[in-house]
This record gives sequence, C-alpha cells and structure tokens, in this order.
Amino acid sequence: MSLLPRERQVLRPSQLNALARDLLEGSFAQVWVEGEISGFARPASGHCYFTLKDERAQVRCALFRQNAQRLRFLPRDGMLVQARGRLTLYEARGDYQLVLEHLEEAGEGALRRAFEQLKAKLEAEGLFDPARKRPLPAFPRRLGVITSPTGAAVRDILSVLGRRFPLLPVEVLPVPVQGDGAAARIRAMLDAAGRAGRHDVLLLARGGGSLEDLWSFNDVDLARAIAASPVPVVSAVGHETDFSLADFVADLRAPTPSAAAELLVPDCRELQQRLQQQQRRLAGALSRMAATRAQRTDQAWLRLQAARPQLRLERGQRRLQQLRERLERRQRQLLAAPGDRLQRLQRRLDLAHPRARLAAHRHRLALLGQRLQVAPQRPQQQRCARLAELLRTLESLSPLATLARGYALVQRADDGRIVREADDVAVGDAVHARLAEGRLRLRVEGSD
Repeated sequence: MSLLPRERQVLRPSQLNALARDLLEGSFAQVWVEGEISGFARPASGHCYFTLKDERAQVRCALFRQNAQRLRFLPRDGMLVQARGRLTLYEARGDYQLVLEHLEEAGEGALRRAFEQLKAKLEAEGLFDPARKRPLPAFPRRLGVITSPTGAAVRDILSVLGRRFPLLPVEVLPVPVQGDGAAARIRAMLDAAGRAGRHDVLLLARGGGSLEDLWSFNDVDLARAIAASPVPVVSAVGHETDFSLADFVADLRAPTPSAAAELLVPDCRELQQRLQQQQRRLAGALSRMAATRAQRTDQAWLRLQAARPQLRLERGQRRLQQLRERLERRQRQLLAAPGDRLQRLQRRLDLAHPRARLAAHRHRLALLGQRLQVAPQRPQQQRCARLAELLRTLESLSPLATLARGYALVQRADDGRIVREADDVAVGDAVHARLAEGRLRLRVEGSD
C-alpha cells in the first residue's frame, strides 16, 4: 500500500510559512525563555533585535519600540535575561522568532517576582496597615542600631547622631546584613532587644546594594518579628530607591541610614535656640507675673490701710469738724438775716425819701439840658465831616493832583487839543505845557 496521497497538493513557500506560523501561534500563547543575549542591535527605529542562546541552541528575538521603552536596564551581549513573548514565524526568511513583550535580568527578575509575591502576602495579613504603626518618641533616651559594625552605614549614622544630638546614648547591636543566616541573626537580635527593654527605638540599617544583597531584609519571619516588636522600629535599608519588606512593616521607613539618624533625633542647635526662646518667654512671663502680683499687693495694702480703725476714726473726726463748721455758718446766717433785712429796708427807705428823689430829678434835668445844647450842633458837625471827605476824594481824582506829582499837561497851541502821542505834533509846532503852578510855551524840535 502506498503512503503517498493519490492527489498531489503543491504549496508555495509563502503558503507553507503561513501554515507554520498559524501552527506556532496557535500552539504557544506565551512562553518564558531564559538565555544569554547575543548580537544585540537597536537601530534608529527604536526596535531591539538579538538572539537568546544557551549552550545547545538559540532563538531569534524582537522587542519592538513600545515595549523597549519600558526597559529598566540596558541590554548588552553576554547578559543573562528572562524574556516573555509569543512564538511566530518570520515568513520573509522562514525563521521562527520570539516577539517579546517583557524582558528582565534573569536573577533580578526572579527575585523581584518573589518579592512582589511576599509583599502581597504580608499586605493581605495587614502588616502594612498604617493604623498599626506606632509614633516615634520625640526625644529618645537610648537608641539601638541593628546593623553590621564594620559597614559604612553605621559610620554615617554615628556621624549624624554625633553632630545633631551627641547626648543620646547609642548602642550598636552587631549582626550580619547579607548572606546565609543573616535574616535569622537579625531576627534574633531584634527579639533580644525587644525583651531587654533598654531602648526607646530600634534602627534597622544597611547600606545600598542589589536586590540580591538586600534579600535578607525580605525575610517573612523577620517582617513578622518587626511587626511584633514591643519597641518602635525604623527601617533604613539601602538607598532611596531601594525597598524591602522591612521598610513596609517598620513603624517608619527612612530613605537612607543618614536620613534615619536625622529623623530620629532633633538638632541640638535648633533645640538650643528653642530653649533660649522659651527662656526669654519664661523670663518675660515671670516679669509680667511679678509686676501683676506687685500691683495686686499694692492694691491690697491700700485697701488694708483704708480699713484701719485709726484711719476710719480720723475720717470720722474730719466729718464731724465739717459738720460743726457748717452748723456754725448756718447759725451766723440765721442771726445775721434780720440785720441784713433791716439794712435793705433802710436803703430802700433812703432811696424813697423826697430829698433823694429831688436830687435824682435835678441830675436828670442837668443831663437833658446838656443834650439840648449839643443836639443842634451835631448835624452841622456831620455835614462838615462829609464835606471834608468829599473834598479829599475830589482832590485825589483831580488832574491838578497828578500835576502836583511832577507831571505836565501838553496842548497844541493852535486848537488846544491835548497831545497824547508824539505823532499828534510835528517839528516846529507850538505847544503849551500846563504845570501844577503856571504854563510854559514850547516849540517841538523833534520826537523819538
């Protein structure tokens, strides 16, 4: 029996490639591939083309610009990465390739996925809830620093604390901060410090590093120990962009160990300024209080003096003396009243006596006689004064008064017209000049 089909079906290469592409895309939705980058290229279009290989095989990959812009690192040849994408066929060459949607470094990516899973788990347990976090003491009395005794982080912390608040006792609780068993050692030191009760706050610190270097601080048991610590815990792990599970569980997360030291203690210089300000305010308040108390004391002394029996007796005596004087004045007034009335009646009787009345009439008759003599002369005096005033006005308006001040009135000799301008006469004309006293006959010799 022949295995060949009875009818031959001939396909073109493009049709065969299309069938293969459909088969690949239909069989593999998305795949994760780990391998080493080789032949990396990024032309002006922004797309990335390279090959992922291991010791036995290789596969072509394409990362288009939209996804390439989201990369958090710069791919290069020889880098071990993990890629997620879909299998397809590049029909122009008949090669299958992996069209990528995501690319990450192999070790970093695995750790980051594990970190996100642990973070979601602890968040679901409520360990990240802000309501359970405790406030830090404003002035800690003793600080415990859980860190490596030989790292740069502890030197930075002690330097900042010594500069800002040198009075604070600081105990360095030595632990390894990376490597196998570091998380268990940190957890044990944290539990011991919490049971000892010697510290107001604990600082969990480490310098920067990769996610793998900081992995000890992503331990789930350590995160639960931080949450259960009876002493507030501050986490300062890595640099500002580094995050660990300890940062999310701690009562306060600081971006760096140095920043944690600044957040934990106040600046002694600022405290000194505040203390001096409070001192000035207290001195002012005491001064005002003393002045108020002194004023109240003076007022109380005055009231006490006013309430003395001797002073009250003196006021009574003065009042009695005043009443006695008023009584004496009233008695004198009552005794003198009849005599005064008698004197007033006597004066009225004297005024009504015929001799007094006759003298008054004679005096009035004399005054009337004087007025009678003066009355005819008053209109004549008024008319004389009016005439003198009119004469003075007339003299002030008279042209003769002007001539008396040195002026002259010039007239033509032929017709007597007054010469007001030089053009009113000609050379050789005869003119008369009238002065305040007399006249002059003149002849014009020229004009200007």
